[in-house]
Amino acid sequence: MKNFHGKVAVITGAGSGIGRALAVALAESGASTVLVDIDPAGLKETGSLLAKSDEGHQEHIVDVSDREAMSRLAEETVDHYGRVDLMINNAGIGMGVVPFHTTDMDLFEHVMRVNFNGTLHGSRAFAPHLLQRPEAALVNISSVFGLTGIDSNAAYCASKFAVHGLNQALYQEYRTTRLVVHSVHPGGVDTNITRNSLAPSGYEEAFHAKFLKIPAQWAASVILKGVRRKKHRILIGREAHGLDIAVRLMPEWGGALVNRIIRTKIAAAQDAWTTP
Repeated sequence: MKNFHGKVAVITGAGSGIGRALAVALAESGASTVLVDIDPAGLKETGSLLAKSDEGHQEHIVDVSDREAMSRLAEETVDHYGRVDLMINNAGIGMGVVPFHTTDMDLFEHVMRVNFNGTLHGSRAFAPHLLQRPEAALVNISSVFGLTGIDSNAAYCASKFAVHGLNQALYQEYRTTRLVVHSVHPGGVDTNITRNSLAPSGYEEAFHAKFLKIPAQWAASVILKGVRRKKHRILIGREAHGLDIAVRLMPEWGGALVNRIIRTKIAAAQDAWTTP
């Protein structure tokens, strides 16, 4: 996609973090934006940031895990704008650091519904409309946790690996069409995902400070640059690039190394939390 001026872009999880940064950047580039989130307050705040650059933006309070709601969103978007050019499935939720054998399976399934089913429903609802455009992009946000397994993060890893797998299948299916499928793998981006985790451990702020240092605005710029260049695989941050190389070249050793580094950071976060 050469540029975003005059394009219609739908962004889920637009109420904060990467989704908000993408919405602002796209609006400033001349796109009409459709903001989607389950959090009314966050959605309203994002909308207020777009007031000058995208006065005609739309705001929709939608649970992305609801297939019918996502189908209605696609229909309403096309009814209003006549088209859609860019669909970004960004909405996601974390569970926290929880050993698998103590995992609450209701929470595990909730993570899968939001992270994977939300991406699935968004892709399925908008793909027919995207395929009708002269150029179009489907951007699905996975994670570095969708590249290798991470200790005590089974739910999040499973959901993001599922998104990664969906992305690979869709890329192959649509590679000869005008629809480009982008698989995005952010590293430690500064969002609220740890603070809003479903099974908080109490040291989220310390964990956040250790892991999540990449500004959301920078992450958004990397994503949009990748979309303009039609890159299928978009890695964000040095950690993402390093992890990707490690697990590609030496899957077992690379995965073990990554987990050792992460465990060290988690221990440091726990120490910071317990130290007065």
